[in-house]
Amino acid sequence: MAQATLAITMPEQVWIQQVSTAHPDSTFRVLAAVPDSESGFALVEIAGPDVPGVVEAMTGHEQITELSTIQRGEGKVTVHFETTDPLLLFSSRESGMPIELPVEIQNGMATIDVTGTRQRLANLASQLERFGIQYRIETVREDPHERQLLSERQLEVVVAAVDEGYYDTPRRCSLTELADHLDIAKSTCSETLHRAEEAVVKRFVENVSHVDEFADTNEPIAST
Repeated sequence: MAQATLAITMPEQVWIQQVSTAHPDSTFRVLAAVPDSESGFALVEIAGPDVPGVVEAMTGHEQITELSTIQRGEGKVTVHFETTDPLLLFSSRESGMPIELPVEIQNGMATIDVTGTRQRLANLASQLERFGIQYRIETVREDPHERQLLSERQLEVVVAAVDEGYYDTPRRCSLTELADHLDIAKSTCSETLHRAEEAVVKRFVENVSHVDEFADTNEPIAST
C-alpha cells in the first residue's frame, strides 16, 4: 500500500475554481461527498469574511443544481449541494482510489491525501489528467503497517549506531566500539548494519523513482 499527498488545481471552467478564486480569503472544507452517475453531492463548510457572497455565487452558478443551508455560524456556514462537475469525485470513483476527508480548498488549490496500491495511485493520476485536473505529487510513502522495513535486531543496531555517533561526521564511534557497546561480534555488527543500510537505501530509491515516475507524466500546477 502507498500513502500519497497531492497538490491539486481544478480546471478554470469548474465552479469551485471560479468561486474560490473570486473569494480567495474563503476556505471550503469538504466534510462529506459522494458521486452519482452524472453529478455529485457534497457537504461543505465555508468560512471567510464574505460567506453570504460565496453562497450567493454558488447558488447562481449553473453547475450547482441544488443548494441548501444546513448550519450557520459567525463567519461560516455549512451547505449541502449537488453539482454537475464533481471532477475529483469522478476521478476517485473511476480509479478506485478514495480521497481522505476532510479536504480544504482555498483560492483554487487543494491538498489531498490518498491511500491505496501503487497501481490505484497510477490510475488516479490518469483520471486526473483525463478530467484536466493539474496535480503535483508531493510525497509517496509506503504504508508503515504493511510491513516493517527493518527487523527488530537491525533496528536495535541502527538506533545504537545513531546514538553512539557512528554516522556522525566526523565519526564519534568506530565499528569496533559499536560492537563492544552492543556486546556482539564485530563481523555480526558489520553485517547487520550493511543489511539494514541496504534495505533503507533501496526503499529510498524506490520511493524517489515512483515520485519521479508520476511527476514526469503531468505538467506543473499553474499558479492562481
